[in-house]
Amino acid sequence: MSQTNTNLSVEEALTILKEYSCLQIKIVDFEADKHKLRQAIKIVSDLCVTENIGICADSFQEGFKTLKSYLKALGISEKLEPSLTAPRQTPIYIKFNTETMSYYVDYYTGSYRGVLLSCQSDNHNLVGIYGHFPLNLFE
Repeated sequence: MSQTNTNLSVEEALTILKEYSCLQIKIVDFEADKHKLRQAIKIVSDLCVTENIGICADSFQEGFKTLKSYLKALGISEKLEPSLTAPRQTPIYIKFNTETMSYYVDYYTGSYRGVLLSCQSDNHNLVGIYGHFPLNLFE
């Protein structure tokens, strides 16, 4: 993953991410909070071996746009081609694996909309599922 210049320590980044890792969705109200959240995600991602990005969106277009924005923010320059068989005008779930650089799309009947980041690392302090993050966090 790409290196990120930041004023947050790894511990501070993890604290911020864990604030969003609960059953009740935390709303990101202020641009300063969004900035810190973006930094925290990048710091932890840079230190991880691989991530799975889970996206629940109202449509394939919205989900795919979100996926591309998160990948770009994480320094992953993968040329993604939308699946021709993907559902187009219905809520969907996208799961992207940064190790295989592949994704899976399915219909989604839940009410949640947002992004979950599942981090895998040799450092057990970094391993976890973080989120719920806004779809438009990196736009």
